[in-house]
Amino acid sequence: MEWYFALAFLLSLILFFMAIGTPIALAFLAANVIGAWHFMGGQTGILQMLNNGFGALSSFNLVPIPLFLLMGELFFRTGLGMKMFNAVDQLMGKVPGRLSYVTVVGGTAFSTLSGSSMGSTALMGSLLVPEMERRGYKKKMAIGPILGTGGLAIIIPPSALAVLLATLAKVDIGALLIAGILPGLTLAGFYIVTIFIQTKLDPLAAPNYELEPVPLKAKLKLIVTDILPMLSVMVIIVALMLIGFATPSEAAAFGALGVIILAFIFRCMSWEAFKLSVTGALKVTLMAYLIVFGSATFSQLLGFSGASGGLIGWATSFDLSPILMLLAMFAVLLVLGTFMEQISIMMLTVPIFFPLAQALGFDLVWFGVVVLLALEISFSTPPLGLLLFVMKGVAPAGTTMREIYSAAIPYILCSMLLVAVLIVFPSLATWLPNMLQ
Repeated sequence: MEWYFALAFLLSLILFFMAIGTPIALAFLAANVIGAWHFMGGQTGILQMLNNGFGALSSFNLVPIPLFLLMGELFFRTGLGMKMFNAVDQLMGKVPGRLSYVTVVGGTAFSTLSGSSMGSTALMGSLLVPEMERRGYKKKMAIGPILGTGGLAIIIPPSALAVLLATLAKVDIGALLIAGILPGLTLAGFYIVTIFIQTKLDPLAAPNYELEPVPLKAKLKLIVTDILPMLSVMVIIVALMLIGFATPSEAAAFGALGVIILAFIFRCMSWEAFKLSVTGALKVTLMAYLIVFGSATFSQLLGFSGASGGLIGWATSFDLSPILMLLAMFAVLLVLGTFMEQISIMMLTVPIFFPLAQALGFDLVWFGVVVLLALEISFSTPPLGLLLFVMKGVAPAGTTMREIYSAAIPYILCSMLLVAVLIVFPSLATWLPNMLQ
């Protein structure tokens, strides 16, 4: 069978099962079973596929995923996250657009630790948008920063999604996590400048209101008791990987243990919070493991059928520059993001895009950062980005899709600008990993 028929056959199977409502992981599994039967010799091929899939699940590289997820769940369920958020809120004082800045800082911490942009958008939208509207903030100042924080959360470590991408793409997990630090800080700077410009152009978008002054002594206490302990967990995780003291798996374990210790110190750990945290982390972990199983076997089927080799040969046969090929892959990710979840997109594209990127001579760690940004941009791109509809579901009554679209656009442009910066200055993502190696 020609490679393009093999590729069309496998993709059609996946799309068919998704169209009839099959969960994405099971859709891949069903398509893989049929593909293995056809391409790998019936029952023997299916057994070989299952053995290969279970082999992928036994990888030590998957350990950070449940630990990062448990860390995030504990951060939420025990109230430590909201404690830090409230402290940052008080420290900002009467800065115009104060709550928008707080949303960027607090929302990034929430999203990063949760590993779920949809979950953090729902949480932040339901908690903060009504409060910001009550204080006179226009919707663009309330909704925009919440949608924008996903772009930071997806690349700043610890990011469970980055770990999953690195695992699927067979890229060094620690390198990909560390590669997101400088781009993430740059994107945060873009967001802060965006909020500053919005408040200057439209002072009424974030009106000042009376606040109880916080004495210097009280501010120092807030920093020491409510911010530094929580922030130190994330800093320690990154530092352990940066100095080479711990692998990503070990750093994730230190992070989960650190949050548990803090919860006991602040007396906010309860059996109910612990049980809900473990249950929440377990649900997402099982889904992630099914995804790894499906993606690993799908990648092998693409190789065995000749589809991946044929596609790479065909794509590289065109007289196109690597940058144009990169932009084409970026466009595909944006289109898929209008109707698919990030993890589903990763399963579908990673087995094809990363070998192609390697053939084009791209640094795979740098390419991984670009892919992560593309996934997040697609998630909030009008008119069909899924985060936009999540926000619509939790926003106050009367919020229109037009208002949500207009709030998202400045932050999408910030992420697009970061992608352009990464293309022109790839060392922004590769400098730290290369220095450590």
